Amino acid sequence: MPNAPQTEPPPPIPTAIATPPRRDAPLRGIAFVLLASIFLTSADMVSKLLTQQISPLQVSWLRYCTFTLIMLGIVWRRGGLARLSTQRPVLQVLRGIGLLASSVLFVMALRYMPLADATATGFVAPLFVTALSIPILRETIGWRRWTATLVGFAGVLIVVRPGGAGFQIASLLAVASALSWAFAMIMTRMMSRTESPLTTLAYSALVGLGLLSLAVPFVWSPVTPTIVAMGVFIGVSSTMGHWLIVLAYRHGDASLLAPFSYIQLLWASLFGLFIFSVLPDLWTLVGAVIIAGSGLYTAHRERIKAREAG
Repeated sequence: MPNAPQTEPPPPIPTAIATPPRRDAPLRGIAFVLLASIFLTSADMVSKLLTQQISPLQVSWLRYCTFTLIMLGIVWRRGGLARLSTQRPVLQVLRGIGLLASSVLFVMALRYMPLADATATGFVAPLFVTALSIPILRETIGWRRWTATLVGFAGVLIVVRPGGAGFQIASLLAVASALSWAFAMIMTRMMSRTESPLTTLAYSALVGLGLLSLAVPFVWSPVTPTIVAMGVFIGVSSTMGHWLIVLAYRHGDASLLAPFSYIQLLWASLFGLFIFSVLPDLWTLVGAVIIAGSGLYTAHRERIKAREAG
């Protein structure tokens, strides 16, 4: 799904390959975000192409196979099975389920929606994080962040247009994907003090692949070497994209880097034009701008809150 700007780097794919100290190099951080957006949009584009040939569940299974192989290789090189020790097994499983649901729902949405529309809708995830922080984390949300959240949801309604001529049921899949992503991020916050990123990512890979392996036989279609290669490309591209995002956050603040994440909508529009001959309409662009603005303001308020707490 889209790399929605957040106050912490999103880690659904291997992101903790190394943990060097933070170095302020904002231009390098911006470059990493821009490059990551190309990898992430490329993965979404190929996923959309594959859904025209095989089930979205099968597309996700191929992606998770690649994800798991990468993670197992990293775990093996960094301590073996001992790195899978966890103090929060229930939360690890819940996080893995949340990320899996987000991935599958987004790929299902891509099967029916224009790439840019699905990307724009997915950017609502940080707003869901704000909303879920109240019942799960018992956080207090001020009126400014609530206002930004409501404005962001208004932007989603503009993109989705329920009841309008342009409404697609698949739009609800993209919204549900963003909600699942937000749930996984809440689980990440709850584990951040006790669990290493490598352990968390390994569990996400194993939980996702395990559940998909139970479901995929019911929708399995024969695959060709080309389909397998495309599935591997999706896994590698999304891995590289999220790894670059984490590198970016080691060189610059979230408040600086967040605006550049929205360039993913530009790439989605260009891929949509040249690969699928589809451009987002005016209302999709208007809604995307509103969602982006509310997301940036939410990130800004999070930064102020963190500074006051520190």
